[in-house]
Amino acid sequence: MKTKTSRTHSPNRRKFISAGLIGLAGGLPSIAKAAEGAKTESKSKIQGMNPPDAPSADVGYTPGILAEGQRLVFISGQGPRDYNANMETQFRQTFERIKLILEKAGGTMANIVILRAYFVHFSRDLPVYRKVRKEFLVKPYPASTAVGVTELAPEGNQIEIEAVAVL
Repeated sequence: MKTKTSRTHSPNRRKFISAGLIGLAGGLPSIAKAAEGAKTESKSKIQGMNPPDAPSADVGYTPGILAEGQRLVFISGQGPRDYNANMETQFRQTFERIKLILEKAGGTMANIVILRAYFVHFSRDLPVYRKVRKEFLVKPYPASTAVGVTELAPEGNQIEIEAVAVL
């Protein structure tokens, strides 16, 4: 028989969830304004959380990120411009797209708190991704997940990266 266990909640949990929902539901006009080129000063504070037993071997990610800020930017999965370029170029093109979106919102790559990357050729492309990612990101590196998949849209795309940033 399964027993109920109580779960302790952070006092800021509701605020964080509310901020996320506002960002998803009501924040679209703010994102649209930012996309028109509105520049605002970032008031975010991003702190890396790297416990002693965590698996990160400085390969370009941090196990946990504590982020405080006023605005969230959710970046849909981005891919390269040229699907026929070598993988290093494709990763650079993809990170450049993410960088441009963040700049339009008034942020930088330093504001990213989490990345999710999807690869059609995971084992082959992961080392290249790690190399290029470290060229675009700063410490504390964002939390990160990389996933191997069988295919991505549109046809021919081999990589896709999405991001969340706190401004």
